[in-house]
This record gives sequence, C-alpha cells and structure tokens, in this order.
Amino acid sequence: MKPDETRKRICEIDYLKGILILLMVTFHLVYIEELYPYAKQVVYTFHMPCFLFFSGYLMNTQKDWEGFLRTLGFLLIPYTIMESGYILMASMLSIREAIEELTVTVWIEKLFLHPIGPYWYLQTMVICGLLYYIALRYLHVTPLSRIIILGISYYYLAIFTGAVSFVNCMYFLAGAVLRRSNVRFLELFQQSVFSVIAFLLLIMTPHNLTADTVGSVLIVFFFVSSGRFSFQYLPTAIRKTIEHIGQNTLPVFLFSPIFTFMCKVIVPFFRFDSSGILFLVISLVLCVSGSLIIGMIIDTTGMSSYLIGRTFVIRKTAPL
Repeated sequence: MKPDETRKRICEIDYLKGILILLMVTFHLVYIEELYPYAKQVVYTFHMPCFLFFSGYLMNTQKDWEGFLRTLGFLLIPYTIMESGYILMASMLSIREAIEELTVTVWIEKLFLHPIGPYWYLQTMVICGLLYYIALRYLHVTPLSRIIILGISYYYLAIFTGAVSFVNCMYFLAGAVLRRSNVRFLELFQQSVFSVIAFLLLIMTPHNLTADTVGSVLIVFFFVSSGRFSFQYLPTAIRKTIEHIGQNTLPVFLFSPIFTFMCKVIVPFFRFDSSGILFLVISLVLCVSGSLIIGMIIDTTGMSSYLIGRTFVIRKTAPL
C-alpha cells in the first residue's frame, strides 16, 4: 500500500453521495417503501455498500493518533447521542424495532453491539476505521498480508460479536485498498452508457439483490459508473444542489429520521395521488432542508462542539 495521495476533492463522489442520501431518505418514508417494495430492495442492495466504499476510500490515515481519534469522535459523539435517543424512542413508541423493557444492559447492548435504526452505519465506520488505522500503523508486513489480516479481523469480529456485518466491512476495505493503490477512482469507474444498461439488467433479477452475491457487487459497481455517466448530463443548478447535499450527508443522515417520522402525519393528505410521487417530493424537501436547518442552528448556537465534536456541522467539505 502506498501512502495517501494529496487529498483532492472529487465532485463526482459528492454527487453520488447526494443521490445515495436522497435514496436513503426516500425509503425511510414508510408510505413510499410500502408503495414500492421492490424498488426499496434494489436501493438497499447498493446504497449503504456504496457509502461504506466511499468511507474507506476517503478516510484520512495520514493523521497522527490524536488527530485520527478526533476524526472518529466526529462520528462517535453524534452516534452515541442519536442512537441513545433512538433506543429511548423504541422503548416508548410502537415502532418496528420496539424495545419491551429498557435497562442499562439493553442500552449498552444496543449501543455497542447491535444498533437499531439507521445509525449503525456510523458505528461500523468507527470500528472499520479504527482497525484499518491500527493495521497501517503497526502491521509491518506486505500490503497483501495486511489486507488479508484486516479481512480476517473483520470476519471474526462479525462472527463472534455480531457488532458489524462482514459484507459491509469488505466494502469499506475495498474502498481503502483502492485509495492506496495505483488505480484512481475516476479510472476505475469510467463513464459509459453500457454501465447504465448493465445496472438495469442486473436489478431486474431478484437473486442479485442479496447482499453476498456476485450480482450485488456488480450492482454497486455499475451504480457508481452509471452515476458518473449521468453527472455530465444534468443541468448545473441541479448537479450543484445534489453535490451540496452530498457534502453534508452527516446532518441529513443524523436528523432526517426526525422528519421521516413526522411525514407520517401528512400521508392522508396525499392519498389522491396513488403514485406517491407528490408526497415523496414534498417529504424530501422537508426532510433534507429541515436537517440542514437544524445543522445551521446547531452551528449558530455553538452546540456543534458538544453534539458533533467539531466547530461546524454544515460544511463545504465532507467529514472524512
């Protein structure tokens, strides 16, 4: 593995992250996931694997221990706060992941080993990132041996603790390996209309929508390549808006569940539209803008240092 190259922002990654976070919010809307169960299955095949792949690719391992732990704190602090809130809500409300009796033991188990709700992604990033950094710093072996040891570590961590998914860890590791290889991101994921065709053909087969199949890996690959293809054809204003959302996925990821839950209230007003498209558009605007506004309020009041561990929640560059 070669040292990290100069960290240069790739706008296509911001664009793809923007699309992914919009898809995540879309299928956290219960009304939409019930209307389009197959589309939800398709999106769930690639959206979190892509996020983890990007996380491995973008993670900065050039920092010293203090700087790197501070970076992980940017994820761990909001994860602890938001996951604890979700656990409390699950013990009080009748939701899908309801907790019958909340005790300290249950809280610890859910927080550290088996997260509920959408915030497991942050926990997985912290665990994968920490082991990755340790391997780079202290494993004085060949690059291939380092990759194998990391893969084995992720495997046994997944098997014996259940704290992470081995498949998800492999996507993170794949991104990390690509970053430290001689292959550049834009060279691997080239723009091609045939990527769009391949992606559409793959998602038509339900078997490919299982996380541990070759088909699902190809879906992830061709989604990224297809996204790069679409990037060049969108109007500048739309593309820049999606890029901005992609640069600020953390506040949307953290706060959008508040708004997706609230959107249940307005569903009856949109029953006349059987497609659910009007409800979806309005809900996306509410969820994304509401999340960004909360981020700006936190920044303005100076609360971001306590809730996120850094000065600003809203930023022009991604946290990792």
